[in-house]
Amino acid sequence: VMQNNSEVVFVLQGLNDSLTNRQMYFAVALMSYLFTIFVNLTLIVTVCLERTLHEPIYIFLCSLCFNGICGASSFYPKLLHSLLADSNVITYAGCLTQIFVVYLYAFCEFTSLTVMAYDRYLAICKPLQYPMLMPVQRVAQMLLLTWCFSLLEAIIGITLTARLPLCRRHINRIFCTNWEVVKLSCSDTIGNNIYGFVLIFTHTSQTGLILVSYTHLVRASLRLASNRRKFIQTCVPHLATLLIFVSSQVFDSIYSRYGGGTLQVLQNLLSAEFLVVPPLINPIIYGINLHQIRSRIIHNFSHKPGI
Repeated sequence: VMQNNSEVVFVLQGLNDSLTNRQMYFAVALMSYLFTIFVNLTLIVTVCLERTLHEPIYIFLCSLCFNGICGASSFYPKLLHSLLADSNVITYAGCLTQIFVVYLYAFCEFTSLTVMAYDRYLAICKPLQYPMLMPVQRVAQMLLLTWCFSLLEAIIGITLTARLPLCRRHINRIFCTNWEVVKLSCSDTIGNNIYGFVLIFTHTSQTGLILVSYTHLVRASLRLASNRRKFIQTCVPHLATLLIFVSSQVFDSIYSRYGGGTLQVLQNLLSAEFLVVPPLINPIIYGINLHQIRSRIIHNFSHKPGI
């Protein structure tokens, strides 16, 4: 047993390629990270500067994009450093910090998508009451609830992991994940397992709420042409975002627990999908499908000062 966890240095596995391959991966990862930051910031700045976009759906979208930046930033900087370094290691404190931010990102993504589904339900199914049901104060309360609830979940999860004594230090990933660190413990992890089931139940329930809201949305969209247009513009990208994130999370959870040790490179790529794909795809999906955002972005980039 490692008596002092604070002195532990974890060895991350999966980056054992040649120097030439590492340089190529570094270039691809750097461009991907910069582009992810760019598209998310572009959408956030566009919504903030354009007063006509100060509506609940766009404010929730800004929160989703900010969370995407947090998720990407929990993964890329350490990966870029590892690709340039001779050894792929991370300190115990650094590993727990990465797990905490990844946790916060994942929980906030689920909760944000749930809140956005509820907002779309009110906007499409109760359009006349919508301004009264979703005032500025309610939007602020829902944003606060989203981040505080996700923060609480992350704090509980990382506290349960930090208390575990460790007897191994090799992590079979290119980044730290909670379950991979829990597997390194040589003590009873029943508390972590119970909390894992609580999280599964909580976020499965959130997914169920989203699906219930979509049942009502589909019915409403079939009745009126205007509702169909709203559904296609705002709900289809939301559903695509949800499916991409949930599928990547489910795969990572199953493979982390039951997957074998073969195809290490493929395993690492797919395990990082939920940190790479949603933050990159979300603002693009919404930017393309939401006419108001798309037109403002095009105008801002094509507008020449003094004309």
